[in-house]
Amino acid sequence: MANRHLFRRSVAMTGLAAAALSFSGIGVSAQGGTVTLGSYQSDDVPKAALQAGIDYCQEQTGIQVTISTTNHNDFQEAISSYLQGTPDDIFTWFAGYRLKYFADQGLLTPIDDVWTEAGGNFSDAMKTAVTGNDGKIYMVPWGNYPWVVMYRKSVFEEKGYTVPTTWDEFVALADKMKTDGLIPLAFADKDGWPAMGTFDILNMRVNGYKFHVDLMAGNEKWTDPRVTAVFDAWKKLLPSYSDGALGLTWQEGAQQLMTDPQKAGMYFLGTFATQQAVDPAIAADVDFFPFPTLGTEFDGELGIDAPIDGFSLSGKATNPEGAKKILACIGTAGFENAVLAVDPSNVGVANDVDTSGYNDVQTKEAALIANSKAIAQFLDRDTIPAFASNVMIPSLQNWLGDPEQDMVAFQQGIQDQWDTIVADQAAGQ
Repeated sequence: MANRHLFRRSVAMTGLAAAALSFSGIGVSAQGGTVTLGSYQSDDVPKAALQAGIDYCQEQTGIQVTISTTNHNDFQEAISSYLQGTPDDIFTWFAGYRLKYFADQGLLTPIDDVWTEAGGNFSDAMKTAVTGNDGKIYMVPWGNYPWVVMYRKSVFEEKGYTVPTTWDEFVALADKMKTDGLIPLAFADKDGWPAMGTFDILNMRVNGYKFHVDLMAGNEKWTDPRVTAVFDAWKKLLPSYSDGALGLTWQEGAQQLMTDPQKAGMYFLGTFATQQAVDPAIAADVDFFPFPTLGTEFDGELGIDAPIDGFSLSGKATNPEGAKKILACIGTAGFENAVLAVDPSNVGVANDVDTSGYNDVQTKEAALIANSKAIAQFLDRDTIPAFASNVMIPSLQNWLGDPEQDMVAFQQGIQDQWDTIVADQAAGQ
């Protein structure tokens, strides 16, 4: 059974619209009852943004939506038991391997009929990202964001810093920031997943996108010397990190950059970190650059993590037809416009989303994603969920706490655990 206390109703949105669009392609009347939605958007800004988008869809469909909000990490860690128990009709989730994984288990409901109506709003690449191994559609995407190095424009101008494009320039800038009394690179890994983003970008820069996704899929070995090279490169960044990083949340890491007086010179994370810039003046002062190239043959890929977020229909939905009407509305620019008006840390994915209101950062985000030749979904979305949560989080934290340990034994330990998880799955355990 799902741990239902994690999914208690924390936001209830009421009020049916008097006049509603029919979204007739789904074949459901405007009076579609109540739809429940499980959400990991627990921080204040994304939570308010989701409410704005769902308010829009309630007005458009005449269907009431009740949202259950859970801490993001708790939601993600409990997702398997949640979907096997008594899940909400719709839930927030991720494109990529993790979507296909639960679709393969029959825990999601295909929404090809929703895609027939809303799919014209999205690119073929978006369709591929939300398609299961059986060729059916399992998600309506709504937005994504790149992982980049964020900084404050005013500080760079004041100190005479130049945006680095190469690894050597990046390391040299970090050294200069340290002498200037700044934490060169804010880093916080109490929650476990932020370190995954650093592994991803270094692996793509050192070894290329194909090796990275093959490693995530088990087609390459964690004992490979190319994996060792990733950790060797990572060691050069450790002296630039925040003190006590393993005890800091990502929000605390972001605040080292987003508050005055500023403590950190740079921060590598998804651009959602800008949600922590509560002062509009500071928000306007934040800029970013892509993670520097390392002088390898893969520099031209400019590979990045740019995870796609969306909404899926659970396999045990109690109001699937009403839920499909809401999903069809979510698959419109109107929903994305409403969300992005409240939370400008993401960019929309609908073809007709209104970009005229994008701030400078959003415009740069969209261009970076469009110009990257290789886009990963993020380590915990590109591999087996149990491996990401139960193996990689503690393994990376262990290495960060002892980077001089025996790497042969360290990497073999990861590979052994991968092999065990795959064998258990094959045995149906």
